[in-house]
Amino acid sequence: MRLRYKSWAIPEMQENEYIFFDPIENKGRWSEIFGNDNPIYLEIGAGRGRFAITSASQNPNINYIALEMDANAFVYAARLFKEEALPNLYGVRTVAQRLLEFFTEGEIDKIYINFCNPWPKNRQHKKRLSHPRFLELYKIILKKGGQIELKTDDRPFFDDTVRYFQDSGLELLDVDYDLDANKNGNIVTEYETKWRSQGVKINYVKGIF
Repeated sequence: MRLRYKSWAIPEMQENEYIFFDPIENKGRWSEIFGNDNPIYLEIGAGRGRFAITSASQNPNINYIALEMDANAFVYAARLFKEEALPNLYGVRTVAQRLLEFFTEGEIDKIYINFCNPWPKNRQHKKRLSHPRFLELYKIILKKGGQIELKTDDRPFFDDTVRYFQDSGLELLDVDYDLDANKNGNIVTEYETKWRSQGVKINYVKGIF
């Protein structure tokens, strides 16, 4: 569901030290930005930021970057980031198509994609964040052996995603058609809470390049 337009969202985020807008100057310098050489995990489609803020607070020795284009949702994540002031978490307001402008080859250790738009119509499939054209970008910015984890409530989209992973050379480490909310390492997102309350099964896949 599209959120109501908020004219104040972008100006507010522009004043937030934890949010970057099109940070071309950060390419190849993210470890310097964080001030350490810890692994860097990237969430694409961070929404309101619950997954990112929980992950970063639970794993202080991992650096997190939360990427989101929709300012109407991301402004709430930005507020959380500023409130918590975690040294291992930053947000980037941009689109996934521009990843190579902001990250150099092998700069990212893991990518998360949680409950992205499934774009169900055939003519829309190239917009999917798990589509091979995006997987090509992810492969470049991921370290050798880098992983991608994806969760969704949409089974047709999930089946296509598993095929995309295989066709793009990802080795499947885990495929789960009914993810246990308490599975080790699982962080429940806003959407996941919503769908689980309605009895919808959550699909999960993890692959490695």
